[in-house]
Amino acid sequence: MNTASIITNTPDIWRDCFPRPTPNGHKYNRGHALIFAAPSLTGATRLAAGACSRIGAGLVSVLAHDNGDIYRATLDADIMVSDSQAIDANKISVVVGGSGGMRDQDYQALLQNRYDCPRVFDADAIPHFQDFSKLDSHCVLTPHAGEFARKFPNLSGNKADMALDAAKATGAIVVLKGAETIIAHPDGSRIVNVHASPYLAKAGTGDVLAGMITGLIAQGMPIFEACCAGVWMHGDAAIYFGPGLIATDIIDTIPAILGDILA
Repeated sequence: MNTASIITNTPDIWRDCFPRPTPNGHKYNRGHALIFAAPSLTGATRLAAGACSRIGAGLVSVLAHDNGDIYRATLDADIMVSDSQAIDANKISVVVGGSGGMRDQDYQALLQNRYDCPRVFDADAIPHFQDFSKLDSHCVLTPHAGEFARKFPNLSGNKADMALDAAKATGAIVVLKGAETIIAHPDGSRIVNVHASPYLAKAGTGDVLAGMITGLIAQGMPIFEACCAGVWMHGDAAIYFGPGLIATDIIDTIPAILGDILA
């Protein structure tokens, strides 16, 4: 897809490449996602990990140098908590960092693509301009408006144009979040998502979105389409749940949304 126009996000854009388990498949067919753990704001990492697992990643590992016992005690039992010595880099399908913050050594591993796979940069992990050369179209940046303004202070104009300018400047796919979310590819493609709910304006929902996108990429979905699908499903879950939404409700609603998409 490469067009100057802006297309509205619907399942018709990505349904044909949405990952479907095969009858004879196993967990490694569905990918291994690695999440760099936040040193102190553990809830954000836990939200990203839970969403990544629930949306279908075959295996989810949380790399925790600090507070490993907290993660082991609070994460769902299927999610592995490891230190760097226990991670086999050759088996990682996608990595994500930034949800709740991350240690500098983990940021460098993410930036330098130590695991040689697609990378998702959330929140504080979104690089500054001096590191843009380390990015490519296998990377996803997921800023909200405030993070975008801090990382791209020289960009101005309407939201869709700024998202595209950022994608071209970094070479990465940019998911600029908000009431209308723009998914921009450095090749010029732009998707606008209006399928959402005002109840998404709640702490932790962005961490869930980062985990959902990561989980779809882990399963082999093309990266741009995985971003579009993750954003649409995130909004659909919020619409489905309605008032009183908190971030974990999105994760709990994912099975119902998956059921509709895969029907």
